Amino acid sequence: MEIKKALTYDDVLLLPQYSDIKSRKDIYIGNLLDDNHWLGMPIISSPMDTVTETDIASLMCSLGGLGIIHRYNTIEEQALLVHETYNLLLGNQIKPYVGAAVGVTDDFLERATMLCANGAEIICIDVAHGHHSLVKNAIEALKSELDSKIHIMAGNVATLKGFNDLSDWGADSVRCNIGGGSICSTRVQTGHGLPGLQTIMDCAMTDRKAKIIADGGIRSSGDIVKALAAGADFVMIGSLLSGTDEAPGEKIKTTKGFVKKYRGMASADAQMDWRGRTSSEEGISTHVDYKGPAENILKSLRKGIKSGLSYSGARTIEQFQAKAKFVSQTPAGLSESKTHILSR
Repeated sequence: MEIKKALTYDDVLLLPQYSDIKSRKDIYIGNLLDDNHWLGMPIISSPMDTVTETDIASLMCSLGGLGIIHRYNTIEEQALLVHETYNLLLGNQIKPYVGAAVGVTDDFLERATMLCANGAEIICIDVAHGHHSLVKNAIEALKSELDSKIHIMAGNVATLKGFNDLSDWGADSVRCNIGGGSICSTRVQTGHGLPGLQTIMDCAMTDRKAKIIADGGIRSSGDIVKALAAGADFVMIGSLLSGTDEAPGEKIKTTKGFVKKYRGMASADAQMDWRGRTSSEEGISTHVDYKGPAENILKSLRKGIKSGLSYSGARTIEQFQAKAKFVSQTPAGLSESKTHILSR
């Protein structure tokens, strides 16, 4: 059996190139989600109950990104979150794009219809293993029943075959990565998955038009830049927004400071709260340090992305993907890449 070597974000760096960019203001990081939806920055927040509800979704849109409101509630509760988000945003000059997640069984079609009626224009089919017949059926049903302008996001997949199939089934964008998230234990529990960067590099070989969303394992603006260079059109983040003021949940005081809950939606904790039982446990529940306003984090990520493009002399994501050159680094190189004065 031939075993393929697979790369993750820490295995590579991008080669600096000649640049004539005099200001980061000259760099444009907007991108088309589809012909009807344009985002001013390539960041989407994850549909997790400790990440995206009204506050994060509203903030994401106001800064040019997109929030996907989680589905771990009743149809009425989720529709209300979408409605509140849409009407917070109506006064802004930015078009109020709101995304919301659905599953693939039971009430998913009824849920999606209600979400769209309350302002959602992006419906995310949110399952762990997206290369599945149930996802095919869900995409086809949603495409048949919903307005043609509704964007259908689906996933997750880890292979080019999976990406191509979901695109062929009708998905407008595909979340790419199996495992690798900070609170995801899928690879440990099931033995399946693929390092995050390799997933994007493989899926980027597609000739389909669906957009690639790098989802999982993004820890910094540098990882976002690498994902974009590898071929991602957008990235999805969860842990980076956890613990912020706008993330759902209360601040909890500890002897070391304030924390907030952050959990994977396949964790036992999340499943019990959602439906009163557990099935496969492929995530954990934990607490993260309180981080303050999410706006500060998102603005810092935006600056980092622009700086990343400038190091390759690129003014747009499209230019960047055409110019970017990867080099591999050794474990010693990774250690050297980090700030290391405190470890001396």
